[in-house]
Amino acid sequence: MQRISVVGNSGSGKSTLARRIAAALDIPHLELDSVFHQPGWQPLETGEFRRRVTEFTAGPAWVVDGNYSKVGDIVWSRADTVLWLDPPRRRVMRQLIPRTLRRMATRAELWNGNREQWRSLLRLDPGESILLWAWTSHHTYRQRYLSAQADPANEHLDFIRLRTPDQAAALVRDVAARAARS
Repeated sequence: MQRISVVGNSGSGKSTLARRIAAALDIPHLELDSVFHQPGWQPLETGEFRRRVTEFTAGPAWVVDGNYSKVGDIVWSRADTVLWLDPPRRRVMRQLIPRTLRRMATRAELWNGNREQWRSLLRLDPGESILLWAWTSHHTYRQRYLSAQADPANEHLDFIRLRTPDQAAALVRDVAARAARS
């Protein structure tokens, strides 16, 4: 496990797990949201997005978290492991709602000067509301990764599906212990 893609629904804990795994292995971590979301929530042009991800994944060891289909082929063609966070929808929402409210209240910068906005709580467009996005995308992500896991084109990948925080914590402990022994 040296080139790792961490995927799952918004609010499932991808970035937290990716940071912990990267730290345990002492390898670089890239959060795709931090590359894609430019100032003012403007998307990075696709060619430049692909170039940056290609450059990052050219290294011998890394962790990338995110679900962007625009770069998924690059990440997965170079990855050896997919960590799929797949908690139940209710757990995702229990994690995501307080996180989103905390970020709004503290005006925490996410990436490139972007902050979550209070007005997004009232939006009915999943593209403008992280809460609605997570709620409506849950089943889609589950189907996407079940299919990907079964796809012969992904035979080179070890899929590890994590349904609970305890499973994720156990994986981090195991990775850290193996790294300490080597």
